[in-house]
Amino acid sequence: MMLPINERVQHIQLSGIRQFFNLVAQEKDIISLTIGQPDFPTPEHIKEATKRALDEQFTSYTHNAGYLPLREAACRFVETKYGLRYTTDEVIVTVGASQALDIAFRTILTEGSEVILPAPIYPGYEPIIRLCGATPVYVDTRQTNFKLLAEQIEPFITERTRCIVLPYPSNPTGMTLTSEELQQIAELVKNKPIWVISDEIYSELVFTGTHESIAKWLPDQTIVINGVSKSHAMTGFRIGLLFARQWVIEHILKVHQYNVSCATSISQKAALEALTVGINDAEEMKKQYAERMEYVYDRLCTIGFHVQKPNGAFYIFPSIATFHHSSFEFALKLAKEAKVAVVPGSAFSTYGEGYIRLSYACSIDALQKGLDRIESYVKKGAR
Repeated sequence: MMLPINERVQHIQLSGIRQFFNLVAQEKDIISLTIGQPDFPTPEHIKEATKRALDEQFTSYTHNAGYLPLREAACRFVETKYGLRYTTDEVIVTVGASQALDIAFRTILTEGSEVILPAPIYPGYEPIIRLCGATPVYVDTRQTNFKLLAEQIEPFITERTRCIVLPYPSNPTGMTLTSEELQQIAELVKNKPIWVISDEIYSELVFTGTHESIAKWLPDQTIVINGVSKSHAMTGFRIGLLFARQWVIEHILKVHQYNVSCATSISQKAALEALTVGINDAEEMKKQYAERMEYVYDRLCTIGFHVQKPNGAFYIFPSIATFHHSSFEFALKLAKEAKVAVVPGSAFSTYGEGYIRLSYACSIDALQKGLDRIESYVKKGAR
């Protein structure tokens, strides 16, 4: 007997990134340049803080919005780093940035709402939007160096538009927006009934200049998403941060408390250590990511790929248009014949077709070996 299942859930597909990762995982001697998982260990002082939390029996519920000292530290962190000013009543500690996105969308979207997204884009947004009964509206950014600009957004704004997503630095392209580009978007949206969700989970990994947040120019309409997963190599701790004005935080908190009650207490203590003692922990990681990016970019160009140079995160998104294969076919052949796993661009919406994503969140040795194999594969006639 088939019992009923929510139709919206039935129509959601598993992440294309994970699907491909699982598909090629059985291949032997494969070099994986797929998953966006920092290869650096969690800093020792953060692990020690986690142990102390256990020893001190910090194992009970915290405030729904999060442990107060952590919320205080989070507010100081984003003010020090990015010039954003929030009170402790304007931040929620979440179970990773993913849960922050979920509760934000569920609070602001209603049936029939539209959400403007730059494409190609990380595939995690669309399923949540559709579960809310809303519609993702993709804007093609391939001709603007993968940047969503104000002049591109304007034609897509309708009476149903409720939100614009700015996921910068970008997964999968590694691109960032400048102050001027952000200000132009802020001017376009200001005083319209439209939210901006600014997903800034890679904010500490910007190679040239410093990270800029649209919340500097549009504080009352922006929901900022951040966390410690990428900046402090703490993906498994599952700590995200959501910042917004208090009046909307009060509503988001209702969704949050019935969703998870609170983030894990032990992980919150670890995050407190990360945002205080470890406020600059990302600097050495960022330096190494930048060096890897330069190496990967130069190698890809030498091999013959057309690629836009990233400015953040740890991904690069070369075109495979000259190879006359779909991105899935190219990635599958590369995995089976060259023993290198990358992610097909089609995993990042239809606008990602014709590209592949490489993650350089792995050792330089793995990158060298992987790119040597890619080069040999191309020279043998991949075209």
